[in-house]
Amino acid sequence: MFHWNIQKYIEERQLFTLHDKVLVALSGGADSVALLRVLLVLGYHCEAAHCNFHLRGEESDRDERFVNELCKGLGVVLHVTHFDTATYASQHHVSIEMAAREMRYAWFEQLRKERGMAVIAVAHHRDDSVETFLLNLIRGAGINGLKGISPHNGCIVRPLLEVSRLDILDYLRCLHQGYVTDSTNLQDEYMRNKIRLNILPMLRELNPS
Repeated sequence: MFHWNIQKYIEERQLFTLHDKVLVALSGGADSVALLRVLLVLGYHCEAAHCNFHLRGEESDRDERFVNELCKGLGVVLHVTHFDTATYASQHHVSIEMAAREMRYAWFEQLRKERGMAVIAVAHHRDDSVETFLLNLIRGAGINGLKGISPHNGCIVRPLLEVSRLDILDYLRCLHQGYVTDSTNLQDEYMRNKIRLNILPMLRELNPS
């Protein structure tokens, strides 16, 4: 059922076709692993791209080892790059979070062109879109800013936007597929994490639907 929901969403939003080559942004977390697995099940030609930002010590290297083994087992071409995120952030006077975002999307686009890929698929899901809406609301965005995540932005596509994090975890359980967990996602230092860890659970309690 999960993969047919994804297929329907891809077709309805015209994100890409079976003739297109898809570059999957693969962190090794549950969302990106589910994205790669479901696209392969649906018959799409995929390659994967992984960034090691060297921000979490051994955990960053663990993630790289995991995606290497995953792609080897699935027969998927994997591209890996390493970034000195802290130096970039300092030189460009941006936050670590923004530095990582700018570097990875620039590299994804460069890789997409070099490999002749049609689109870059990232694993944002419905919960991420709700978080984005709340983030914009808290920051005082105007009416045009009160929206979630778009299903596509140029060559960036988001096939999982119609499914929840729980749907994704259920899918991986059905596949008996493992994944890695970024420990920083469990800390509420960043605004998005505060929303994810504190506000969304309260909203679910008030209205489970």
